[in-house]
Amino acid sequence: MGSLGAILRHPDDIYPLLKLKMAARHAEKQIPPESHWGFCYTMLHKVSRSFALVIQQLKPELRNAVCIFYLVLRALDTVEDDTSIQTDIKVPILKAFHCHIYNRDWHFSCGTKDYKVLMDEFHHVSTAFLELGRGYQEAIEDITKRMGAGMAKFICKEVETVEDYDEYCHYVAGLVGLGLSKLFHASKSEDLAPDSLSNSMGLFLQKTNIIRDYLEDINEIPKSRMFWPREIWSKYADKLEDFKYEENSVKAVQCLNDLVTNALIHVEDCLEYMSNLKDLSIFRFCAIPQIMAIGTLALCYNNVEVFRGVVKMRRGLTAKVIYRTKTMADVYGAFFDFSVMLKAKVNSSDPNASKTLSRIEAIQKTCKQSGLLNKRELYAVRSEPMCNLAAIVVLFSLLCIILAYLSAKRLPANQPV
Repeated sequence: MGSLGAILRHPDDIYPLLKLKMAARHAEKQIPPESHWGFCYTMLHKVSRSFALVIQQLKPELRNAVCIFYLVLRALDTVEDDTSIQTDIKVPILKAFHCHIYNRDWHFSCGTKDYKVLMDEFHHVSTAFLELGRGYQEAIEDITKRMGAGMAKFICKEVETVEDYDEYCHYVAGLVGLGLSKLFHASKSEDLAPDSLSNSMGLFLQKTNIIRDYLEDINEIPKSRMFWPREIWSKYADKLEDFKYEENSVKAVQCLNDLVTNALIHVEDCLEYMSNLKDLSIFRFCAIPQIMAIGTLALCYNNVEVFRGVVKMRRGLTAKVIYRTKTMADVYGAFFDFSVMLKAKVNSSDPNASKTLSRIEAIQKTCKQSGLLNKRELYAVRSEPMCNLAAIVVLFSLLCIILAYLSAKRLPANQPV
C-alpha cells in the first residue's frame, strides 16, 4: 500500500488502496494455466504492474490480445533502449522485429533484469501470439513493423525540432494508440476510431513520460538518451544536461513548463476519443492512464524536483483514479480538477504563461461544455487533505490487526496465541 505518512495525511485513501490491493491479488489469480500464457501474464506484472492492473478491465479474448501486443512492443522497446547494442546490429533487428513474432524459436539477449528475461524467453510470447485470432495478429504485426521502422530512423537521428518530437512520439506511442483502436475494432466492441484521435491518445501519454523521466534518461549508462526537442530546450540552455545543475534551476523549470504546455495540445483529442467509446471495460482501460497523465503533468509543472528525482502521483490517489473512474463524467471531472491544480501553479513571470493558461482554459471549457461536471465526485484536488475520525479509527484498527498478525507469526509453532 502507500507509505504510512501519505496515508496519515490522506486517510480517505485507505479504502481505495485496499480495493487496489485486492484487485492486484485477483489479477494474479487470473493467470492462465498454460505455461506460455502464464509466462506472458507473469511478465506483464513484472514489467508494468500498473498496466497489468488496467488490462484486467478487458474481456478475456481482447485482454489476451492486448497483453501480447504490449509485450511485443515492450520487447521491441527493450532493443531500442539498450544503449550497449551497436547501431549496425540494432537497426536490422528493429526493422525485422515484426517477422520474429511469428518464429517460436527466436530470441535476442539484451536489456537487464525482467526485460532480459522477456527477451531470453521471447518464444513464450511468440507461441501465445500465434494462438490469437487473425485480426489481432494482423493489427499487432502492422504496428510492430511501423514502430520498428520508426525507431530505427531515430537511432540515427536526434530529436531536433518539435516536428521531430511529434514524429518520434508517433512511432513509439501514437502507433500504440492506433494499434489498440485496431484491436478494439477487431474484437467487434468498438467502431474504428480516427487515426488522429488514436495518435493523440498515445502522444499525450508519451510526452508525459518523456517530461517526467528527464533525469533517468539523461543519466542513462553507458550513453544518455535525449528526447526533449532541441528547438524547445535550446531556448533555455546550451546543453540539455545543464538542467541537472542547481544553478540552472530557473531556466530548467521554464523549459519544463514549455514542454508541459506542448503536451496539453493533445487533451481535447483524448477527451473526444474517450467520449466515443461504447464498451465500459475498454473505456476504463483507456481512461485510467489518461487521467494519470494529466495528474502527472499537474505535479510536474513548475516543479524543480523533476530535475532532482522522481515526481509521481501518490499511490492512494492512483488507487482512487482506478477505483472511481467509471464514466465520462469522472473523466471530465478529473481533467477539470487537475487543470485547476495546474492553473494555480502558473506564474505570470513564466515566458509561456499566457500560452499555458490558454491551453488550460480550452480544456476546462471542453469539460464544462460536456454538462457532466456536476455528476461526479470531486476527488483529484483538495485544498487540504481530508481527515476524519472514522478514517483514523479504520487506519488504527488496520494497523493493530497487522501488528497482531506479525506478532503471531513470530511465536513458536507450539505456543498458543
